[in-house]
Amino acid sequence: MNNSFFARLMPKEPKFYGLLRQMAEISTEAAVLVIECVKTRDFEQVIEYAKKIKAYEKKGDNTLIQIFDELNTTFITPFDREDIHDLANCLDDVMDFINSCAKKIVLYRPKQTPDSALVLAQLVDKASDIVLKAVDELSSVKNNAKNIKIYCNELHDIENQADEVYEEFLSNLFANEKDNIEVIKLKEIMQELEKATDAAEDVGKIIKTIIVKYA
Repeated sequence: MNNSFFARLMPKEPKFYGLLRQMAEISTEAAVLVIECVKTRDFEQVIEYAKKIKAYEKKGDNTLIQIFDELNTTFITPFDREDIHDLANCLDDVMDFINSCAKKIVLYRPKQTPDSALVLAQLVDKASDIVLKAVDELSSVKNNAKNIKIYCNELHDIENQADEVYEEFLSNLFANEKDNIEVIKLKEIMQELEKATDAAEDVGKIIKTIIVKYA
């Protein structure tokens, strides 16, 4: 009996597409808020933005749990279980780093958020939008493979841009900031934004693996 042959004939649960899209969409909503979080000089507004971002983070966690539950109970999945598991985890990582950035701004209350934080936040926002586009097209991966690859390459480019912004920020920070505590605060806040772009690139890498297997 050829199990792979019969597996191809059996219906695959489409629910995973919607759940993965939901996770990607949550990050896009949070990314818009983190831009405002780093832009505003009103600390009370920062707190409010951070609360909203935290609510999205909780929603993402609940969706992640739902995906894992579905993986445990679904007989035939549209992609390898490991790929769905890893993709969901990386989507969650993007959201977690956005949340961590907002949380650290509230906890550390830096004297001033650097202009480069806004640049990084905008890159996170752009990466989140591209992730959503790529995830949206996974339901027809064979037909959309070319577009999806373009999105994944764009995520790689954004990550490189974020690295450059972060490295330049660090160079200026160590050269000009005399308050060692402030150095630590700003470095950790900026690092979370840079990590969010890393996580978005990781999403692209996993999606490329799916393309190789199924396109």
